[in-house]
Amino acid sequence: MFRRRESVPFSFVAEAERFRSNVTPPPRERASVSQLAGRSLVGLTLVAGFAGSLLFGVPALSADQSPSHSQRSEASQQR
Repeated sequence: MFRRRESVPFSFVAEAERFRSNVTPPPRERASVSQLAGRSLVGLTLVAGFAGSLLFGVPALSADQSPSHSQRSEASQQR
């Protein structure tokens, strides 16, 4: 097929990888004390939730405990 030699609109998009800006972005704003406290509380809440789920979940999933009494229906006991 024939290829057009004229310039394509928005050709700068194809050249975006080669483009380097000489303008530096503004520095990031520092988090305030209340933001840091909120983030740490959320993190501690998540860690406590995982620890609590492990604390209560692992004993419930253990298969080595035998039941203290077996459940039998009255019909099976009369035989």
